[in-house]
Amino acid sequence: MTDTWKVTLPCTREEADRLSEDNLFLSSTDSVPTIVTREADPETPDDWVIEIYCDFNPDAALLKDIAELSPSAKLSQIDPAVEKLDDEDWVTLSQQGLEPLRAGRFYVHTSNSTPLDDNNVANICIDAGQAFGTGHHETTKGCLESLDRLKRLGQNYHNIIDVGTGTGLLAFAARHLWPTAQIIASDIDPVAVEVSAQNAAINRIRIGNIPNAIRLETSNGLDHPAIGRRAPFDLIIANILAGPLVALAPQIAAAAAPNTVLILAGLLQTQRPDVLHSYIRAGFRLRHSLLENQWPCLTLVKARQYGARKPQQTIRSPLASDYFGEC
Repeated sequence: MTDTWKVTLPCTREEADRLSEDNLFLSSTDSVPTIVTREADPETPDDWVIEIYCDFNPDAALLKDIAELSPSAKLSQIDPAVEKLDDEDWVTLSQQGLEPLRAGRFYVHTSNSTPLDDNNVANICIDAGQAFGTGHHETTKGCLESLDRLKRLGQNYHNIIDVGTGTGLLAFAARHLWPTAQIIASDIDPVAVEVSAQNAAINRIRIGNIPNAIRLETSNGLDHPAIGRRAPFDLIIANILAGPLVALAPQIAAAAAPNTVLILAGLLQTQRPDVLHSYIRAGFRLRHSLLENQWPCLTLVKARQYGARKPQQTIRSPLASDYFGEC
């Protein structure tokens, strides 16, 4: 068995989510390391850990590059910790502690766990890897529960986008709930798109620009021609950081029609007012909220507007009657 080294470095959650954009050291190595990020302690949701597994002993230059991935650790003068692993499967080690998770009708498990033998359960296999969104974090769990709730309420969607798809999990969940819907999943990180494609194969989900398949695209927000051609969407899912959520509010609003349902996650409870304000200004109204630990998941609806308005007309605030249906 090939020798394996593990490099561990503390980081913030924001640094973990930004990791794939900054891991320039990958291109400088002959053998690509595998990166796993995880929450260190549920009681301190901003404390995360970067774990890097490689089949060579990392030299000083590589460790210096790894240290750059976590400015917070560098500021605290914490160096990457290196250890050589025993002759064990490092994939199994990287997934220890990732117990199967039940969220609504969904059962999210790793390849080391057995799926449930239950026709009422949608099993989804997601291994820990280089993309955020294994289903084991409160933000992803909240999204799964919110999607399940929409289905239980009898909502039906035909044109769906998962913005910042990570591992592809939420797009896969949407496919289980609405099998005939047109679905596109995007991420700014090409590694995440590749991981999503691999996970789709594991879960026997079709990928591509064909009927009943999920289309995967690398995109900065919704700035991709394929997304523009498919808009407006009737269901938008965005599980990313609070900052990008605020920045993307105009793009998401432009891709939404009246009555479009929007699920937002990735924000802390303390960030909720700023995020919510951005989307209210963009024409959305809050319809439902879940809270997992300190992580809210918001379900909003794009307000319906009636007719053309003259320039001098007073713009009224949308009322409850401006919404269609329950969500």
